[in-house]
Amino acid sequence: MFFLVAFWFLEVFMFFRLLLYNKNIHILTTAILAWYHQYFKGLPQRAWKLHQDEDFTLHEADFLWDVLELEAGSRVLDVLAGYGRHAVPLAKDGCELTCIDISQEYCEELEALRIASKLPITVRCEDVLESNFADAPFDAAYCFGNSFSFFPGKDLQKMVAMVAGKLKPGGCFAIHTQNLAESVFTNFQTRNWMPVNDTITYLAENEYNALEGCIEAEQTFLSGDEKITHQVKQYIFTLAEIRAIFENCGFTILGAYSSIEADQYLLGDEALYLVARKK
Repeated sequence: MFFLVAFWFLEVFMFFRLLLYNKNIHILTTAILAWYHQYFKGLPQRAWKLHQDEDFTLHEADFLWDVLELEAGSRVLDVLAGYGRHAVPLAKDGCELTCIDISQEYCEELEALRIASKLPITVRCEDVLESNFADAPFDAAYCFGNSFSFFPGKDLQKMVAMVAGKLKPGGCFAIHTQNLAESVFTNFQTRNWMPVNDTITYLAENEYNALEGCIEAEQTFLSGDEKITHQVKQYIFTLAEIRAIFENCGFTILGAYSSIEADQYLLGDEALYLVARKK
């Protein structure tokens, strides 16, 4: 019996040693990976895309063209690009895009569109925190779609620093978030729901974890007999904290806006559009 137990422990030890030291093996458990690695597929992915307003997306792309000081031939990094809703119009206007996203479904969709439309887009399906940004240097970068709040402070500073390291001097970085503290806490909702369209309904139960500085949410998507539920963490920062992160990474803040009309961001505004320039 002793030898069987000893042999079992040896097998377990060797298994975990292989996982830890063999670089060719990736640990793919949700207990280790951040929530967004598993979120954007299937029903939640379809719901996110259906929720977007195509006309407003085009206006956001025009805003990016202006604030990032783009021109035909500009090399642009799209951080957490999704299915490329901003990248596609920018590429059609002549920019060269590198799009990074963790969702294989979104990346495959964007790659198929790139091929069909012969667009100057490079699609990289990878975790932005592990990317080497192989197509650098870039003239500009952006992170839109409310994905800036996916990361806790340490990882967020790492991501901003990584982008800064791949931008040319004077290059601009723009971000969008609706999860700024000054926006969230003036109208915090513990429960909310909305119809995405006639066939998909979204529900959420939200709780703020003050110690971690994040909203812990249970998000549910319903469509007919299909039901998908995810546990999500959205990290909340003040505008001053975001400014400090950017400045620590070598950026100068050019503007903090509440809209693509460049209205100044004020307490209680729904969204932040922040634009910064690499020194």
